[in-house]
Amino acid sequence: MIEQKRGVAQYITSGCIRVGKFSWEERLRHIFEGLSEVIIQYSPQVMAIERIFVHKNVASALKLGQVRGVAMLAASLKGLNFAEYTARQVKKAAVGYGAADKSQMQHMMQALLKLSGKPQTDAADALAVAYCHGQTSRGLSVCEN
Repeated sequence: MIEQKRGVAQYITSGCIRVGKFSWEERLRHIFEGLSEVIIQYSPQVMAIERIFVHKNVASALKLGQVRGVAMLAASLKGLNFAEYTARQVKKAAVGYGAADKSQMQHMMQALLKLSGKPQTDAADALAVAYCHGQTSRGLSVCEN
C-alpha cells in the first residue's frame, strides 16, 4: 500500500496473504477476510488491481479471475472504487519498460519507495500496481506500448 503526497509515492505497508494449506473454497474466504482486514485497518481510498492476461494456461487464468472477483467484492463491500491496469501498464509506470522482469520490479519498488530491502516478488508486483495508479491518477501517461 502506498500513499501519494505532493506527487511523491510513500510506502505504507505490504505483504502477502498465504493460502497454500487451504482448500480452494477456504483460500477464497481467507483472501476475502485478509483483504477486508487490511481495508479496515488502513482505510484506503481506492484499490488498484491488475487485469487478467490469458496466454497459455486457461485454468490458471480462471482461478486468478475468481481471486480478482473476491478482491473486488471485498473492496466494493467496504465502499472502495477500484482501478484496473494491464501488466504492461504497471511495468511501464514502475520501470519504464513494459516487458520488465520480476527482479527489475523489485529493484524499482525498493528504489522508488525508499525501502530498506527488496520486497517479495508478489509484494513488489502489488506495490507496482499501486504505484501505477498513483502515476495515472496524477495525470501522467502510462502507455500500452
